[in-house]
Amino acid sequence: MAVISTWVLFFYTTFCGLSAAQATLIFGIARVLDAVASPTIGYISDRFGDTWAGRKFGRRRAFILAAIPLLPSFAIMWVSGQTFWYYLVTYVLFELVYALEIIPYETLAAEMASDYRSKAKFAGWRIMCGQISAILAAILPGRLIEHLGKDSPDTYLYMGILFAVLFMGAATLLYLFSWERPRSAETAALAREKMTPTAAIRDLYRNLFSTLRIRAFRLHLGMYLGGYISQDIFNAAFAYFVVFALGGTTLAVSNLAGLTYAVQTVAVLLAINFALRASPALAYRIAGVSFAIGVLIFLGLWWSGHGASGWIFAIPVVFAGLGRGALNYIPWATYNFMADVDEIVTGRRREGAFAGVMTFVRKMSQAIALIAVGQILQLSGFVAGATSQSSVTVHAIVAVMIGGTLAILAFGLWVSLRFRLDPTTHAVLMDEIERLRAGATTPATPQSGAIVEDLSGWRYDRLWGRNPVL
Repeated sequence: MAVISTWVLFFYTTFCGLSAAQATLIFGIARVLDAVASPTIGYISDRFGDTWAGRKFGRRRAFILAAIPLLPSFAIMWVSGQTFWYYLVTYVLFELVYALEIIPYETLAAEMASDYRSKAKFAGWRIMCGQISAILAAILPGRLIEHLGKDSPDTYLYMGILFAVLFMGAATLLYLFSWERPRSAETAALAREKMTPTAAIRDLYRNLFSTLRIRAFRLHLGMYLGGYISQDIFNAAFAYFVVFALGGTTLAVSNLAGLTYAVQTVAVLLAINFALRASPALAYRIAGVSFAIGVLIFLGLWWSGHGASGWIFAIPVVFAGLGRGALNYIPWATYNFMADVDEIVTGRRREGAFAGVMTFVRKMSQAIALIAVGQILQLSGFVAGATSQSSVTVHAIVAVMIGGTLAILAFGLWVSLRFRLDPTTHAVLMDEIERLRAGATTPATPQSGAIVEDLSGWRYDRLWGRNPVL
């Protein structure tokens, strides 16, 4: 995603003869198809454990194994000089392969552990490895461009081939060194449910929308969207900002992006410790403010006429990187506990359904950001392949990167004020789940009942399946 969000729009409009509108149409079509694919994969993986392949390879890990030989589809996206339909088909193909891999992957922290600290640590190190790999994803393209020439489209093809090989290696290691803990009776029963194709499709989308009836998950999605869409907008406009507003080169884009991801790695370490000891919502607000400060400093440097070089650019990169790293970690750390909140409402474990919604929302948000940036550039008079742009286009680029990023970030900060899942409330939640599993009908204390009702959005007497959620 780091490679795609930073370079694919730039590649399409610079080397493929696509207008900004055509390039962003590709993302929109892919999202429509993904509206079916992502939740379907999540739905199937929830019920895959009772099949032969599910018992042998794991109900989640079987999908990861199946995706490995399909990951070279990433490389064929980066062939220049093809038609619009070629780029549409290759992009959609990779997105479907990515969904096959990433949705089961997102459930693994919850599958491998049950307690708050272990889940938080798994999520933290998962994001940490992602940040380290994103440094490579940011720096390597710039080095290839510098070596092979900034005017050579083959640079991007070589980049695609190299990263496809790396993806296959990483996915293989993931399969070999992950596991799934034994399923609960409720999860096993879910896997044994038999349905007609019509009933399965109906149940698929009922599951999809039923996740939104869990209050903590709705708030979690608001924070997730605020943190990630703000970064998607920033990423989509950043290469244009550096090249056309600051007068820099693609190597400068790569260097600044690489430094940002390096700082984000440090931020994840800090966020892991903070989230384990305090409120994820508070950590989210601190991270959001740091990212906003970095964005505003970028605005100030452009306003004062600085070029895209010099040590002074380390200042906004550090602020933005610290904020972005924590914003990347916190939503995925809290996601691992959404199935716990759902369990107290429904009496079931539906990690796959939540992963399907999360992946669909992630891809949809990224597409919306890329489409919005592309359409605004098109309306401002952006000229594909040009070495410079008009002042109107430059001002549009700056407005999108600064104003769009800050507006969406502010939304996420507002939502975080209402999110109250933390180590203390999660411990109460798990205790109440065990009480309900044992047949209890009232909370241990009024305070425990209030916490569970706040997280779930349902009265205590409507919990444990005594509701119309499913």
